[in-house]
Amino acid sequence: QVQLVESGGGLVQPGGSLRLSCTASGSIFTFDVINWYRQAPGKQREMVTSMTSGGRTNYEDAVKGRFIISRDDAENTVYLQMSSLKPEDTAVYYCNGQAWSGRFLDTWGKGTQVTVSS
Repeated sequence: QVQLVESGGGLVQPGGSLRLSCTASGSIFTFDVINWYRQAPGKQREMVTSMTSGGRTNYEDAVKGRFIISRDDAENTVYLQMSSLKPEDTAVYYCNGQAWSGRFLDTWGKGTQVTVSS
């Protein structure tokens, strides 16, 4: 079955940028939607942004104008470009793929840590 692997996390200064990658072991179009979630200590896991297979996107209000989700079809990869990072963006970021139009899928990556600190 298709697996998702996140990469690109790390330590970045406030105001800095970071790009996360979510790569599918098969076609990224296996999924009807790719979601980025994040979870910080003491907080619930929250959806950050999502992109449907048709390219429709949505964003959490807290990241609008700062984060951009995009896709490279040839690389079977969805990216999360994170800019103007704030300490409150610190969290483990997870890639999640869901499918329902064909076989049902709800696939999660293992997460990548993003730490925003001076």
